Amino acid sequence: MVSYKNVLEANDVLKSVVMRTPMRLDSYLSEKYGANVYLKQENVQKVRSFKLRGAYYAIHNLPKDKLTNGVVCASAGNHAQGVAYTCNELKIPATIFMPTTTPQQKITQVKFFGGDYAEIALVGDTFDESAAAAIDFATREKKTFIDPFDNPDVIAGQGTVAVEVCDNAGEKGIAVDKILVAVGGGGLISGVSLYMKHASPSTQVIGVEATGARSMQAAFDNGAPIKLEAIDKFADGIAVQKVGQLTYQIAKDHVDKLVNTDEGLIASTLLDLYSKQGIVAEPAGAASVAALELIKDEIKGQNVVCIISGGNNDINRMQEIEEKSLIYEGLKHYFVINFPQRPGALREFVNDILGPHDDITRFEYIKRADKGKGPVLIGILLADKHDHPQLIERLAAFDSKFIDLKGQESLYNLLV
Repeated sequence: MVSYKNVLEANDVLKSVVMRTPMRLDSYLSEKYGANVYLKQENVQKVRSFKLRGAYYAIHNLPKDKLTNGVVCASAGNHAQGVAYTCNELKIPATIFMPTTTPQQKITQVKFFGGDYAEIALVGDTFDESAAAAIDFATREKKTFIDPFDNPDVIAGQGTVAVEVCDNAGEKGIAVDKILVAVGGGGLISGVSLYMKHASPSTQVIGVEATGARSMQAAFDNGAPIKLEAIDKFADGIAVQKVGQLTYQIAKDHVDKLVNTDEGLIASTLLDLYSKQGIVAEPAGAASVAALELIKDEIKGQNVVCIISGGNNDINRMQEIEEKSLIYEGLKHYFVINFPQRPGALREFVNDILGPHDDITRFEYIKRADKGKGPVLIGILLADKHDHPQLIERLAAFDSKFIDLKGQESLYNLLV
């Protein structure tokens, strides 16, 4: 088992290795929620995430013979970068397994940080598939597998974020009422909660999961870690099908509450962080800030810390992120509508159905011979989300059999 003393031991090793990241009062969020909201910015860490802490400490503690033979890890990106950076620093070989769905930006960064010491293997569609392949490889090659979360030294290393939070709070002369921590496999939440409950017992530790990947909540409900059948991989840094046994045990005893935030809210928060505060976060990194919306009535006048766990966001994903945000905010909608196959039908639709400031963002139509009507896939961007009920009424008058793609995931993925 891991104790707060292990976290302090890790902190002694890491204080000369990792960056002591800032914890600053955010005026925009503080005013928005009527609280003192502090952002602990692990997105500016050396590898742009907290994962360097656990990876370095776990590898640092290996005996020399295991270091010489090299290490293996599996990661959706951030743990991989931590391992790659560490192995380049310590000059030991690493084989890093990553899902084939990993954003290219993270793959490129792993190569950059690992230099000549990191070899990358892209295997499986999910982290769990990639991890299974990595463990099998490590066993065959007699190499040490560095688990991304279910490892005592990794947990202790991640817990050093909490040491810095407590130190920063002491310097600012404040008591932390709540700390919000993103939850994937559980390495960060277990390390942070373990230390916080020792150093600041009154602080409420809140774990934040993405709605489409609630593996820790499933473990809580089941009484043990259990593998989810399917997950939403949007917030890839916390999209894990099954939490660790050790992380579950620690979280169960030390985490006060778990909440889940919709991936669309995460997308909106990520864009908000960038546009209003100039903060570059990845979806998983924005989850803790997104969760403020869920507990806004509980935090009035309190000191709240949100850990921005990472900033490795692929710029090529911005269109996907904006789309998800617009849909979540109720501004963007997709429909399949039967259009009359005659000249002027589209002009009538625009004049009679759309509001004066609404826009058509997508229009796909194939004219069919010998038919009076043909199906159209149409995307509509509303100027005001409150206009949606009236839009639905007008669409029903235009085509009583129109299909709203909201909530129809399979059809949406096929057509859009």
